[in-house]
Amino acid sequence: MTARSRRVRAKLLGLGSIASVMTLALSGCVLIQELQSPGGGQGGEGEAPPADAEGPLYDEDLAPELVPFYEQELEWGECPAEYAAVEGAECATATAPMDWENPGEFEDIELALVRLPATGESQGSLFTNPGGPGASGVDFVAQSGDYFFSPELRENYDIVGWDPRGVGYSSAVECVDDEGMDEYLYGVPEGADEMTEEEAFEFAQKQAVEFGANCLENTGPLLEFVDTKSTVNDLDMLRAAVGDTNLVYFGLSYGTDIGAQYIDRYPERVGRIVLDGATDPTVPMFDVVVDQQEKFADATMNYLEDCLTTEECPFSGRGGVNGAIAEIQTIMDTVDETLPTAPDGRTLTSGVISTAISSALYSEDSWPYLSQAFAMWMDQQDPSLFFLLADSYYGRDQNGNYDSNMFEAFPAINCLDYPLVTDEAAIKDFNERLNEVQLFGTEMTDAELTVGDLTCENWPVQSRVEQQEPVTGEGAAPVLVVATTHDPATPLKWAVAVAEQLESGVLVEFEGEGHIAYSQGDPCVVDAVDDYFIEGAVPQDGLKCG
Repeated sequence: MTARSRRVRAKLLGLGSIASVMTLALSGCVLIQELQSPGGGQGGEGEAPPADAEGPLYDEDLAPELVPFYEQELEWGECPAEYAAVEGAECATATAPMDWENPGEFEDIELALVRLPATGESQGSLFTNPGGPGASGVDFVAQSGDYFFSPELRENYDIVGWDPRGVGYSSAVECVDDEGMDEYLYGVPEGADEMTEEEAFEFAQKQAVEFGANCLENTGPLLEFVDTKSTVNDLDMLRAAVGDTNLVYFGLSYGTDIGAQYIDRYPERVGRIVLDGATDPTVPMFDVVVDQQEKFADATMNYLEDCLTTEECPFSGRGGVNGAIAEIQTIMDTVDETLPTAPDGRTLTSGVISTAISSALYSEDSWPYLSQAFAMWMDQQDPSLFFLLADSYYGRDQNGNYDSNMFEAFPAINCLDYPLVTDEAAIKDFNERLNEVQLFGTEMTDAELTVGDLTCENWPVQSRVEQQEPVTGEGAAPVLVVATTHDPATPLKWAVAVAEQLESGVLVEFEGEGHIAYSQGDPCVVDAVDDYFIEGAVPQDGLKCG
């Protein structure tokens, strides 16, 4: 079998195709452009209002059947043991209508919350979401809130995380067990090395259909209502439930999409909102994939350029960065041809290596682990660190247990949030653009060019979104949009666009690698964000840090 046909088979099996590429989650856990005075209206002027400003908790025209949800009293108490929460954390459960448009038609759903009470005098609640879609806000705050948020923010705010509908400890999307997730994310069918393109496509199609059917069967009617617009309504309800007139919110990665849509839907309720690692709501899903792949390619080259300056770098150095890219390509081609087996029985493919690379690129601190992974394979044919990096991305431990339902909630939310594209010309155009920006692989065949989003095409609940709209937040208080220049997961241009769309958007740019600027610890960024949250001080639009 030729290298070309091996790559075709691998892609159609989901080992680098749209189905795999689109699982580059926009998570806050795990590239150069000159700014032309972005942002609008109020940058560097005025003061952002606090959470506890005077005023009613909800509008007078709120539908009567929704009032009880807004007026519910949360009972904060000891957190369940499975949350692994830090000492002093408090937990509660809220109730929300499954369908906000028809609140009495279905059973209500539950939303899990955790809060870290302020260490000083609290200004109110600071809600946060770490991304995904599908990442657990409960896990984030319960386990990481103490060190992600600065001592100053912890002193002034009750930090509140919640699992959005469909996610984690809330009423959640359920598809398959851990063994089923292994099969979905890592599975290679028997006889894959002899499959034709047609057989590989049939397998990928069948896998997508079965996964979606399992999600519908195990989740029930909730699967239709895990869209971000519903989550935005939940967030406004939670704001009222904690007694805050205005929303104070720190959104990371996909969490910025929740925040931006909130600003647009409830501009009069905007208190102090920061969007770090912003997603652009006007970018179609195919363009999201192309933009991400282009920036992950840039980040890979930045990693390789740095690697080649170190003694520990496993690559030969012949031909510089391009030579190292060729070495990685050869490794990928070889494993797709031979399909070696790891000690735990899983099959090493180019898809696993690609996920390992992406996982390491979310933080520059992980680059040495990626170098070690390639060294272990080159020296000993040991794939264990490739799998460890991929597993860390998917939240899988060494016993095969997944720590969340993130990669079940991820397609469920995305397939509702984006218009479904089935036009053959648009799919072909997407694949041609994808082929131009991807760092690894070969030119696509005619068969590959016809493969679109197999997951959403076969999802049992179809999106009702026909057109993506910009967010303006007319009349909203100043909003901070924070971006990292070399962020591979949420490219800088997305943040620039969001800051320009929002009438009160103020851009703060951090020169650096990785995802999420605030987590880098740069004093300029941290001070700008903290002063905004604590004092309401709005930095100058276009502030550059790092």
